[in-house]
Amino acid sequence: MLSHHQYIDRVSGHVQNERAFGDGIVNYLYSSKREQPALIYRLLGSPWISSLLSWVNYDFPFGENISGIQRFLRNNSIDLNECIAAPQDLVSARKIFERQIRYWECRPMTGQQAAVVCPADARILFGSLQETSSLFLKDKFFTFEDLLGADQTEWLAAFRGGDYVVCRLTPEKYHYNHTPVAGVVRDIYPCDGKFHSCNPGAVLTKNKRVITVIDTDVVNGTGVGLVAMIEVVALMIGDIVQAYSRRGYDHPEPITPRMFLDKGCPKSLFRPGSSTTVLLFQKSRIEFSGDLIRNLNRSDIESRYSRGLGRPLVETDVKVRSTIGHRKGGRL
Repeated sequence: MLSHHQYIDRVSGHVQNERAFGDGIVNYLYSSKREQPALIYRLLGSPWISSLLSWVNYDFPFGENISGIQRFLRNNSIDLNECIAAPQDLVSARKIFERQIRYWECRPMTGQQAAVVCPADARILFGSLQETSSLFLKDKFFTFEDLLGADQTEWLAAFRGGDYVVCRLTPEKYHYNHTPVAGVVRDIYPCDGKFHSCNPGAVLTKNKRVITVIDTDVVNGTGVGLVAMIEVVALMIGDIVQAYSRRGYDHPEPITPRMFLDKGCPKSLFRPGSSTTVLLFQKSRIEFSGDLIRNLNRSDIESRYSRGLGRPLVETDVKVRSTIGHRKGGRL
């Protein structure tokens, strides 16, 4: 069973309680003791079932009454005033999930070149793939080889022993991903998979995902080596739309190799629902922010991630484009 879960709000420093959306059904579907036929399990992770569930929840003509949009907005403290669209135009769950915001005003970003910023409004954890690191947690959130793709020998070699950040977007979040670093795209490729929930009870490496490898050791780059940005779909998310925009959301374009990406710009959109973005860094190239490390190691908070691991492991709720670390030796 998934435990009661708490996290820390970075802005206020307060401990918050969370009830994950769909915990009951996720517990059932992803339990090791589940007894439903394998065919049903496969169907639940299929694209057409995911699309159907998405339509029922977000596009059904009477969705405002069924989904309780107004109650959802109140319960999750969604600030429609930060949206580009007028509140009266956000008339469906899908429009709320896919909302665009004035991020240049409400999600300020440091001008420091050495800074790495959060790619999404998300609750984040971080760790290391290096066994001697105090942050090492082998295969607790993903299997390294499966996450990047077992056939991606170049990138597996590049990121082995490095560090990672897991950014968990809950359904009420703003669902655009932004570029966490500045640099040149070396590769972008999809990994086929299913559409299982990104609730912590499910498995990230079984889901469909898109991997973008960015080289930041270039002119005007962040200088943290190679960075892999992995966008993971979840149940009811049939697509990750690549829509990089250098100014606002104007003139979105697909991500292609050799393209230079500015830091903090909209990169992609999850359609719609909860989802996860994972960042991978090369060994000894990033130092995480001190407050995030302190939060991670707090033992007075009931986090579902701490249970069974024998050590504290606490999420911090972080805004997109806020600093989460900096290049080694480039302390801000």
